[in-house]
Formats: sequence, structure tokens, C-alpha cells
Amino acid sequence: MNKTAPRFLDRTTPPHIATLILISGLAAMSMNVFLPSLPNMAAYFQTDYRVMQLSVSVYLAFSAVLQLVIGPISDRYGRRRILLIAMIVFVIASLGTLLAPSAEIFLFFRMLQAAIAVSMALSRAIVRDMVDEAQAASMIAYVTLGMSIVPMLGPVIGGALDEAFGWQATFVLLTVLGVVVFALTWVDLGETTVNRPTSLREQIRQYPELLMSPRFWGYVMTTAFASGTFFAYLGGAPFVGTVIYGLSPSQLGVFFGVTGAGYGLGNFFSGRYSTRLGTIRMINLGNSAMAFGIGLQIIAWYLGLGAMGFFLPFLIVGVGNGLVLPNSNAGMLSVRPHLAGTASGLGGAIMIGGGAALSALAGAVLTAETGSWPLLAIMGASLTGSIIAMQIVMRRNRQLGV
Repeated sequence: MNKTAPRFLDRTTPPHIATLILISGLAAMSMNVFLPSLPNMAAYFQTDYRVMQLSVSVYLAFSAVLQLVIGPISDRYGRRRILLIAMIVFVIASLGTLLAPSAEIFLFFRMLQAAIAVSMALSRAIVRDMVDEAQAASMIAYVTLGMSIVPMLGPVIGGALDEAFGWQATFVLLTVLGVVVFALTWVDLGETTVNRPTSLREQIRQYPELLMSPRFWGYVMTTAFASGTFFAYLGGAPFVGTVIYGLSPSQLGVFFGVTGAGYGLGNFFSGRYSTRLGTIRMINLGNSAMAFGIGLQIIAWYLGLGAMGFFLPFLIVGVGNGLVLPNSNAGMLSVRPHLAGTASGLGGAIMIGGGAALSALAGAVLTAETGSWPLLAIMGASLTGSIIAMQIVMRRNRQLGV
């Protein structure tokens, strides 16, 4: 654990929390800022809407693959170097999306943009390098509270830019922000790993210690299934909003902001109360909140309450996500603290890989005839998985007397 106090813009010390917020926020923005533009992008490339919807799935799938390998590599070679390389790839890929002459080439560069997603896993590992488990849940919550402003505002900004300048404006914004955050990372983020394995081979020999832990897998699957409700929504809600409810890009952006507002509120509560109430209780509260929110959406669908009835309850689902994810991530990283990067990378890969599958599934099963109910069914099933996985953790804790 690195106990050196952070000094802002001093790369010989651990990073300031503001830097971690901006690093993670850039990854969050790249995931959703362009969503209101999907219909116009499909028209520009003269392709089917479902083809452009793959820009979500390929991004998430490549993110999962990267996080699977980035965690162990960062445990061995350090967080700083890996983050800087990822940001360079992101900036180049963002330029590629602007210059792409076809949908296929656009999707290729969109996939490469996922390099920035490793910042989500590494920012969590950096926090765990710096503080102990109780503080980690609180600090992760504050980091994600700050970055939750981005998914709240990102689609609003993206929708407005699309209507004013065209869909390319959102990718110009990502390119500029990539350069700015790279510069900040260069001058502020000092290395936080202090006890690195002597070789990747030695590190690999320690994997069974992590992979055979029921508590680790319980926390991982809680994280994956809880976030799966959001990723399914990410894949299906643009279709629901534009095709079923006829929303404009700017209107859709505002409704997407509801999710970020709820997520931010949940992270605020996590940051304030996780140390006092404990990770298990906060996770259970979060799962309950998500169940209530999805229940309201189902009632609204049954009563035919329209776009407001579909989107507004996701404020409560977002609160639940904000309660669950910082705490489940902190628990996941604290099972074996010396493998924090590996744990964060593996957990992130499973979370985002599952999210890619759910996002693609939501996009595939939704039609104008079905309405929104298939998406609600996928979200409900994913939440059920989170609740079951948490029972595994609680049972194992009782066995260990934790």
C-alpha cells in the first residue's frame, strides 16, 4: 500500500482524486456520448440501425478482452505506463472514427477506442494501492460519483452537438478530451504499485489463490450482474427511445441523463455511508433499490405510460447501481490485495464482457412490435443474478467468521 500523500501535478506521488475522476470520466463519456447520434450515423453510412448499434457491443467486447490482460500486466509493470499507452491509442482511434469512409472501418476504430476503458479497472486498482478496504469503498465511490456526472451530461451534450454540427462533433470532442486527459495524467499520476512480482510467471503462479476464492467470485458476479442492468439498458434504450417513442437526439440525451443522476446520487450515499454501514449492507440496499426501479418500469409498461414511464424509474435503478458497484468492487479487490490489478482486470473483463453480450442481446430482440418488455425482462434477469451472487458472499463470510 502506497502511503505517500498525493500532491497535485507531482508525478512522483500518487495521483490526486480529481485526476482519477477525469481518467475514469473519459472512459464513461466515450461509452455513451454518441448514443443519441446512432440514427443519424446509420443514415450517414447508409447502413441499418442495428449495424451502428454494434458500436456499443464491439466497444464493450474489446474492453473485456483488454481488462483481462491489463490487470496482470499493470501489477507487473505499473499503472502509470499502461494508462499513458491506452490514452495514446484512444486518441488515434478517435481520429480514425472521424476519417472512416464506411461503417465497417468506423466500427474497427470504435473498437480500438475501448483502449481507454482500461482506465476504469486501473483507477480502482490505484485506489486499492493507496488505501485499505474500508477507505477503498468510500474513495471508489467518490471517484465514480465524479465520473457519474459524465454519463449524466454526456448524452445531453452529444445530442446537442449532433443537432448543431452533426454526429462527427461528438468524436471531435472525444479526441480533444483524450489529449487533455493524457497531459494531466502525464504530469500528475505517479506510480502506485510498490510490491511488484519479479516476473509474470511468478504472478501467474499466484492466480489459483485468487481464482479459487468463492468470495472473489461472489463479488465479481454481483458486480457483473448489477452492472448488466445498465449495459442492457445502454444497448436497448436508444432503440426504445427513437423507434418506439419517437424521441429526438436531444430528448433522448436528456432521458439518458436521468440514469447518470441516479448513479451519482447512489455513489454519493456510498461515499458517505459505506465505511459506517459496511459493503455487504450497502450492496443489499442497492439491489433492493434496483428491484424497486425495474418494478416501476414494468408497471409503467403494463399501463402504457410512454417514454416518461420507461425512462424516469431508471433514476432509482441508477441509485441502486451507485450503491452496489463501489462496494462490490472494493470487496473484489480486497480478497487478495497484492493482486489488486489482476482482480480488477479480471472482474472488469467479466463485467464488461457480460455487458457486451447483454447489450447485443437487447439490441437483437427489440422490435417496434415487441415494445420495451424484452429489455425489461433482460434487466430483471440480470438483477436476479446479482442478488443470488451476493448470497454466495454472505454465506462464505459466515463460514469464515468475517
